[in-house]
Amino acid sequence: MKKCILILIFILFIGVLSSCKEKETPPEETDYSLCKAAGYDYDPTLIDDYELVWYDEFDLDGTLNKDKWGYDLGGSGWGNNELQYYTEDLNSWVEDGHMIIEARKESYMGRDYTSARVISKNKGDWLYGKIEVMAKLPTGVGTWPAIWMLPTDWLYGGWPSSGEIDIMEHVGYDQNKVHGSIHTKFLNHQLGTQRSGTRIIETASTEFHKYAIEWLPDRIKFYIDDHNYFTFQPNRQVPCPTLGQWPFDARFHLLLNIAVGGNWGGVEGVDDEIFPQRMEIDYVRVYQSDFIANLQKG
Repeated sequence: MKKCILILIFILFIGVLSSCKEKETPPEETDYSLCKAAGYDYDPTLIDDYELVWYDEFDLDGTLNKDKWGYDLGGSGWGNNELQYYTEDLNSWVEDGHMIIEARKESYMGRDYTSARVISKNKGDWLYGKIEVMAKLPTGVGTWPAIWMLPTDWLYGGWPSSGEIDIMEHVGYDQNKVHGSIHTKFLNHQLGTQRSGTRIIETASTEFHKYAIEWLPDRIKFYIDDHNYFTFQPNRQVPCPTLGQWPFDARFHLLLNIAVGGNWGGVEGVDDEIFPQRMEIDYVRVYQSDFIANLQKG
């Protein structure tokens, strides 16, 4: 009798387990069509066909080449409480083979400083490639030079949803420390989640150095003088990167500027005795690869 009872209990137990298994929710499958930078099957070391597609060597003194460069203008603070007014032509020109961007202590249009923010928008816009800028940076507390990129078409919404690539940033109160960063919806300085790399360049303001990125379909590599000091590659464990991590599949353009003060540049105030200050650009060169273009088509 006891044996029969035990057998009956065992049968009931197995039945309950089977019922539970039948009611388990199967794991959701990842919709990889929604992924960004999700598993391109290629070896980046095989890319050996970069060709120069856009450049400026600044060989002709005077105003900037209007076929390649435009300006952002105004003194709105630019989202960072910056103190300068950005002008056209007054604070930027070509001299002795270099683009000059000069920040000055002077009253203009209700602001106490002037500078320039030079852009390639709708004159130089790229999706993937190598972007190289040979530059000598300003110095002094309150300066905030940058070589960076923003989306041309803002396909995924306003900042930071459509992304930002900072090829080089420097703040004068922390001399010789140079930064490279990316910003996205989920990875940005407002959240304290931006992804950045830093390198000490002892001659950042006395010698020219090459600041560059290699922008690939699944990562962005940052270089100073051909040294890869930082690489951003989105987290593939989420289970795949989405727009919040990787909006970098649309065209971007280049920006070159010196800000004065602001949320980062003005952390230790502004020393008015340092002005004028210049950022000098020896050249800008952009290379692209047919290998990558064909990869996208596939």
